[in-house]
Amino acid sequence: MVTLPRFVVAAPATGQGKTTIATGLMAALRRAGHEVSGHKIGPDYIDPGYHALACGRPGRNLDPHLVGESTVAPLLLHGAQGADVAVIEGVMGLYDGRIGTRGFSSTAHVAALTRTPVVLVVDISRSSRSIGAVVHGMATWDPTIEIAGVILNQAGSPRHAAEVRDSISLPVLGVVPRDPDLATPSRHLGLVPAAERAEAAAVVDRLAERIAETIDLDAVLTLARSAPELDVEPWSPTPLVEMRGAPAPSLETKAPRVSVAGGRAFTFRYAETAELLEAAGCEVVAFDPATDTSLPAGTRGLYLGGGFPEVHAKALSDNVDLRDEIRTAVLDGLPTVAECAGLLYLCQTLDGAPMAGVLDADAVMTERLTLRYPEATAVSDSLLTRVGEVVTGHEFHRTTVTPGASATPAWTVEGDQVGFASPTLHASYLHTHWAGHPQLARRFAEAVRG
Repeated sequence: MVTLPRFVVAAPATGQGKTTIATGLMAALRRAGHEVSGHKIGPDYIDPGYHALACGRPGRNLDPHLVGESTVAPLLLHGAQGADVAVIEGVMGLYDGRIGTRGFSSTAHVAALTRTPVVLVVDISRSSRSIGAVVHGMATWDPTIEIAGVILNQAGSPRHAAEVRDSISLPVLGVVPRDPDLATPSRHLGLVPAAERAEAAAVVDRLAERIAETIDLDAVLTLARSAPELDVEPWSPTPLVEMRGAPAPSLETKAPRVSVAGGRAFTFRYAETAELLEAAGCEVVAFDPATDTSLPAGTRGLYLGGGFPEVHAKALSDNVDLRDEIRTAVLDGLPTVAECAGLLYLCQTLDGAPMAGVLDADAVMTERLTLRYPEATAVSDSLLTRVGEVVTGHEFHRTTVTPGASATPAWTVEGDQVGFASPTLHASYLHTHWAGHPQLARRFAEAVRG
C-alpha cells in the first residue's frame, strides 16, 4: 500500500480556469515548502509545461486511452515519487471523455481509477446562486466521485462571492477574483507553451502569490491527505524494455545516443519516452533544430516529437546545414521516429518553406482542426510496429500533408491509410504514449543499438 496525498482539479466545463488554478496551487504549495508533483489528465502536452515550471520537476500525463486503465495509478505513483503531494489537473468538464464511450478517459474516470478526491473550479463571473445548482448536480451525478471542495474563480466582488458561497453546501476552499494579468495567451492549438514565453516563470510566480492569498492551502492539504492508500506499485520502465542478451554499456562501449528534438519548435513529448529509452540502454540528448547547426556527435537514433514547426518554420528552414545533415542521415538509414511536428519537419516544404526533404510530401496550414482520439492499426512491419498491431493515440493539428501516406503507410486510422514507414523510419501525425505501448520503445532502442 502506498500513501500519496493528492487531489484532482476539475471543472464543470472547459474554460473555467483549471490550468490557472492548478498551476497556481502547484506553485503556491511548492513555495510553502512542499515537494509537489504535477499531473495532467488527457493527452495535452502544453499544460504539463506550466506544471513543470511550477513544480520544478517534469509534468506528467494520465490518460487511460493512451496507456490503459491498469497503468494510470502506477504512472501517478511513478511521477510522484519523492513528492509530498500530487496535484492532478483535469481535462474539459469533469465527466467529459472520449466521444461515444460514456466518459472513458474523462477526469472522473481518472479520479475513480486513482481513488482521488476532486476540487471543483467554477467560473462564477456570469452567475450567482445558479452556481449552487451546478455544483450540486456535479457532486451528485456520480456517487463514486467525491467532490470534496470548491474554488470560486473570476469573482466580481466580495458581495458577489458571498452570494455564490451561500448557495453551495460543499466546503469553499477559496475565492479567486478576476485578474486579466494572469490569463495565459492562446493561439491556433490552445495555450502558448511555457517554453515559448520568456515571461512564463514570472507569471507562475505571480500566480503562486495570488493563489496563496485567496485559497486556503492548509484546507487543500487536509483534503489531499484524506485520499486513500493505493494498492499498486509505481510504474517502472526497466522491465518493459529489457533486451535479453544485449551487452551492458561499458567505458569502452558507450550507450548509443538518441538525439531528441527540443527548443521552441519541438516541445511535445512525454517524460516517460526518454525514461524508456534510457532503461533500454540508450543515452538521450536534446538538440534544437532551429538553432543547432549539426546533430549531437555520435547520434545513432533520432526522435522528432510534436510541437509547433508551423510557428517557427523560418528558423527551421534557415538552418540549412542541419536540414541537410538530417536529410542525408535519415535517407542513409538512421533510425528515426517522427510524430506530427516531426512529420512536418521531414517533408519537402512547410507552407512553402524548405524543410528536411526526407519525405516526398508537402505540408500546409489549413483552417480545419483535426482532433481525434483513435485506435490505429499497423499496416506493415516497420521500425516501430508489426503488421496488424493495434495501438491507441491522438491527433491534434491544423496542417495537412500531401500525399498523406507513402506506398508503405504507417497506420490505418478510421479506414484511412496514413503516414510513412520503413525498417528505419516511422512518421505520422499520430501521437502515442510509449508507457502504454512499450514495445515501440523497445524496437526503436533495438534498432539504435544495431
